Amino acid sequence: MGAAVTGPWSLRELAGELARGTITPAEAVARSRARIAGTDAALHAWVAQDPGAPGGIPLGVKDIIDLAGLPTRCGSVLRADATPARADAAIVTAWRRAGAAPVGKTATTEFAYFAPGPTGNPAAPGHTPGGSSSGSAAAVAAGQVPLALGTQTAGSVTRPAAFCGVASLVFSHGRFPMDGVTALSPSLDSHGVFAARVADLALAWSMLTGEPEPGPGRPPRLLAWTAVPLGVVGTEMSGALAAARRRLTEAGAVVDDFPDERLIAEVTAAHAVVMAYEAARERAAELADRDRLSPQLTGLLDTGAATPDGDYQAAREVVAAARPRVADLLASYDAMLGPAAPGPAPAGLAATGDPAVSRAWQALGLPAAGVPGLVTAAGLPLGLQLVGPAGGEPALLGVACWAEAALVRP
Repeated sequence: MGAAVTGPWSLRELAGELARGTITPAEAVARSRARIAGTDAALHAWVAQDPGAPGGIPLGVKDIIDLAGLPTRCGSVLRADATPARADAAIVTAWRRAGAAPVGKTATTEFAYFAPGPTGNPAAPGHTPGGSSSGSAAAVAAGQVPLALGTQTAGSVTRPAAFCGVASLVFSHGRFPMDGVTALSPSLDSHGVFAARVADLALAWSMLTGEPEPGPGRPPRLLAWTAVPLGVVGTEMSGALAAARRRLTEAGAVVDDFPDERLIAEVTAAHAVVMAYEAARERAAELADRDRLSPQLTGLLDTGAATPDGDYQAAREVVAAARPRVADLLASYDAMLGPAAPGPAPAGLAATGDPAVSRAWQALGLPAAGVPGLVTAAGLPLGLQLVGPAGGEPALLGVACWAEAALVRP
């Protein structure tokens, strides 16, 4: 990536500078522009910048989310000539009200699926940054912006955060409207955000919602989910999860085994059916131009188009039946602890990695906080995720702040 790439940029530190008056909102945006100019020729995290961005907290916006004055190209040649959006997406409007200043559009995979974009991984050069919110995760990891927006349908926020070594929050399904976002699977699509650390996400949540800032409280009660029945988790991640469990227990947490991992495997399989079926209907117009789509996307859309209505309804019923069971489990615990990805970022940029360990939680519409800080023996980032009850973002962030502090202590 080159020596010009910096580490992540702390939102909390920037907010402190702004509060003290040592930097103005306009200077904060200028700093972001300088960092992008100095690093993005190698990173390719951005597809467009907004020269008229006002002062504020610099924010990256994934290029399936409308940003007034810039086109929404969705990482696709089919949208190469898209006209500038006339208005912001609802989520962008909300972040502007919170004091954020969108500085441009970050790269995404094609229509937020698996065909990789151009972005590299600043934390693991030569390895994928993940997808589909690849540009947003990389932009935060490289210190170009302190916050960036993503969306998640399977693992499009949690996985890139884990691969790039930054924190993430996936919102509960429906927590904020998806107006102005190019959909892939409406019953699954959710908003997300990236920041340097979980503590920065807690501050960002308070800014966005006006609620008190979540913070670490008492040691939590956690359910440890290994994802072993999925058959995708590698030895490095399994070892990291076991080590994290020991460290959290030593710090005072109660950590019990997740009692029904087979159920989560069933929901994971159901998610794939729901996603393909709904994507085939959302993107039917694009499938008519299939010669200009990637094999990954045409494969998804063909699979979904061939899925019988009965199979889709059966998959939805699997998810619906699991929802109260998981809610009952979480009612006795503060969060579920598990892997955020099967392992570190795979080498190369030809694929974005496997979202399997996020599929079930996304199908259930639950919020997920990605906790960075762990690494492999070779120094590649490893991420964990904490999943909480629907609508429980503040409490989840408090647990994640506690866990982050416990895991990265000297």
